[in-house]
Amino acid sequence: MNFGKVAVLMGGTSAEREISLISGQAVLSALRQRDVDAHAFDIADRALWDLPASGFNRVFNILHGGAGEDGTVQGVLDLLKIPYTGSGVMASALAMDKWRTKLCWSASGVPTPQYVVLTPETNAIEVIQALGLPIIIKPAREGSSLGVTKVNSAGEFAAAVELAHSLDSLVIAEEFVTGVELTASMLGERALPLVRIEAPEGKYDYNNKYFTDAVSYHCPSGIDPNLETQILTVAVHAFQVLGCRGWGRSDLILRADGSFSFLEMNTAPGMTGHSLVPIAAKAAGIEFSDLVLAILTEARHG
Repeated sequence: MNFGKVAVLMGGTSAEREISLISGQAVLSALRQRDVDAHAFDIADRALWDLPASGFNRVFNILHGGAGEDGTVQGVLDLLKIPYTGSGVMASALAMDKWRTKLCWSASGVPTPQYVVLTPETNAIEVIQALGLPIIIKPAREGSSLGVTKVNSAGEFAAAVELAHSLDSLVIAEEFVTGVELTASMLGERALPLVRIEAPEGKYDYNNKYFTDAVSYHCPSGIDPNLETQILTVAVHAFQVLGCRGWGRSDLILRADGSFSFLEMNTAPGMTGHSLVPIAAKAAGIEFSDLVLAILTEARHG
């Protein structure tokens, strides 16, 4: 397929800029290896309306967080009529907002942990009584576990909320679910094999995600095949009910009793050396450059 001149959108100004640059360079290298006329395009340095003026025909969006994942960039690309990878405006905006994702999932039968939206009037003791301890405090519109705190006592509550509020005005408290951490990746309408994550002391945080080799990733996941099929069926539904397209990744916890809860949806997942979609794709027989090309092939606007 002749993709024309391709811009790899990377970097940007969100808190996930550093990871986006790493992902972007990996995607750029893979595209060039496959003889695609691909070029880096950092929206921190260049305006999106430079794309048509510079002769770009298609966009691989690997911006993480912020405007790159919340529908803003997608809206501009729609207006410019330039095909881009990943979800459109509505799905990007919904998936970036963990609260509204939960509203959609709860209404459509996708299991997700109980939660409380925190406001200045929220009483910490009432939240703890409703959700129990420990509790997860997180900014609703950030990724890569930035600003996320596991609160083990009432005394830790205020500082955790303050940290989350430093990144986002919308903060939620979420029931802490114990169990096996899994991710379900989507490529087009196809669910890829589950990846099971084993992090030291269960700390799958920003540093362990990207900058250490302390985390173990298992694909095949090792869970019962019938249960995996059940989870992937729900993962497809979770992807579709938000209106997602192209590719994505949902994160979930499998409890000891076989029940599971979906935590969030990522519409522009990482493509670094530690990233999960490439691990799942490889287990499905798809090498990294083929994965990148498959995602680019799905690009569209509107």
